[in-house]
Amino acid sequence: MRCSDRAAVDQHAAVTLRAAREFWQLPDDELDQLLALIREAGRTELKLVVPEPAHEAACATLGVDLARARLRRVYFLDTEDLALHRHGVVARVRSIDRKPDDSVIKLRPVVPADLPPALRRARGFVVEVDGMPGGYVCSGALKKRLGVADVERVVTLGHPLRSLFSKPQLALLAAYAPRHAGLDGLTVFGPVEVRRRKVTPAGVDGVLVVQQWRYPDGSRLLELSTRGAADVALRVAGQAAALLRARGIDLAGAQQTKTRATLDFFTRLRPGLAEGA
Repeated sequence: MRCSDRAAVDQHAAVTLRAAREFWQLPDDELDQLLALIREAGRTELKLVVPEPAHEAACATLGVDLARARLRRVYFLDTEDLALHRHGVVARVRSIDRKPDDSVIKLRPVVPADLPPALRRARGFVVEVDGMPGGYVCSGALKKRLGVADVERVVTLGHPLRSLFSKPQLALLAAYAPRHAGLDGLTVFGPVEVRRRKVTPAGVDGVLVVQQWRYPDGSRLLELSTRGAADVALRVAGQAAALLRARGIDLAGAQQTKTRATLDFFTRLRPGLAEGA
């Protein structure tokens, strides 16, 4: 390798490392472990939760009009004491206005090297590192594309929930969920109304997904995310954060996953559900 090429590689690595430090805000030893995990997983999704008072300002800065976005309704499925969540399993279905619905079974956390080879090679099974400032987790997910309005028909009419999942998804759930957590006996948590847009704001080199989750009491969660190879995702996330900070939007607030926020919201509404799950 020529000296000039080596210098370019070293400079690129340094830029990626600096972006990783700025985004994850982790000690160097943990950051080294994280970057090794990302290389093993092959891809990452980086997320930033914007404090609620700054939602409108963030959308204006990014040029996003969520009111015109297609409506989605998201439901999570779990036992009343959140046994799936405690065992690192997520079951979710999503209804999309005038478009095909979908369902997903997700394992979180996973260690890529510990996954059965057949599962890792399974068609549609995706392994990636989900990250927010201050924390990260590796997950594996298997998704199914459904028909238009399938989710609403099943949820509204009380049809068996298993009809929304494929045989490979059901097998994955059976392998990792606790024995008493049969799919058709799960509680439906939702819906949450979701609107999302993909944007490429000026000053940001890649695609940014802006999602607003609105809960039944009117409270909201606004998340910015980008996914891809580690160096690309880190650059895009860093540019988006810098753009918002330049407009006076504080991103130092508490970060949380949409899954946890949704389960917490609906368990608070149901006094009989287990506390602290």
